[in-house]
Amino acid sequence: MDLQNMNPSSLKSRFATRFLRALTKINAQKPISSSSSREIFQRYRRIKVAADKSMAYSVRSRRSWSRATLWRLRTRSPRSRLATLARRSSVKTRTTRAASHGATVVDRKSHGKENKEDGGVEAEELRELVPGGEAMDLCNLLDETAHYIKCLTTQVQVMRTIANLYSLH
Repeated sequence: MDLQNMNPSSLKSRFATRFLRALTKINAQKPISSSSSREIFQRYRRIKVAADKSMAYSVRSRRSWSRATLWRLRTRSPRSRLATLARRSSVKTRTTRAASHGATVVDRKSHGKENKEDGGVEAEELRELVPGGEAMDLCNLLDETAHYIKCLTTQVQVMRTIANLYSLH
């Protein structure tokens, strides 16, 4: 993949432009002063957030997963992410954006039983993997999953190309 000869309206081009801009800002903020594991982890988190945000903005608001990703990035602090991870294993209901309006989406875990109406155990696994997936019906979930996989593949290709360009210098 050649970053210079990409179609400017392509997903790869939009992502690469946004991601490189975000990496430049991260580099300008504060260079790594030591190789402490904490600083490396903080830098890793900033790059991961930049990659996720760049991809979601590149897709724009056309996809549910991109809206869910941007909403999650805007509303969560680092501490609330840890609290969410701790709750995930014990909480049986999940709230979505609609919860702010009084609605609650019940987690459709089938506990080993196949629920044909919701697509079974595999659909539940997808709902956990795709941002915003817990609020989708099966048809939309499959469509969003396919698009999300395409975008993740694009993200990996662009990031590989950037890493290869930097390793040449």
